Amino acid sequence: MYPAELIKPMREELTNIGFDELHSSEDVSNALAKSGTTLVVVNSVCGCAAANARPGVSYSLQNENTPEHLVTVFAGVDSEATNSARNMMIPFPPSSPSIALFKDGELVHMVERHHIEGRPAEMISENLKAAYNDHC
Repeated sequence: MYPAELIKPMREELTNIGFDELHSSEDVSNALAKSGTTLVVVNSVCGCAAANARPGVSYSLQNENTPEHLVTVFAGVDSEATNSARNMMIPFPPSSPSIALFKDGELVHMVERHHIEGRPAEMISENLKAAYNDHC
């Protein structure tokens, strides 16, 4: 578990652009039960979350088509919610950070850590925009 003051700015990078934080399994279930498209970001303290994932997600939302719902769980902090979200991402193995797009509760696009690590935020953004254009 990380101290709240350490992760506060990492959480705010997403909540400041409209993401809702999920803290429990029930939160995850309720979020993914909504109709339409939902973007789930598994946030993390790692460098690739800071340099690539969060900026890539932010840039991706500057697109004509975007998900209707934006939610996030924080790995290593919100364990219950993170595990619940990861269970919805099967068959993909757990990874942090990761980004998943759901449509009507079904996983339709996945960006795993190995797609994030070492890739510029702009490339992650373009990947997500293509998914939004296909599903949103």
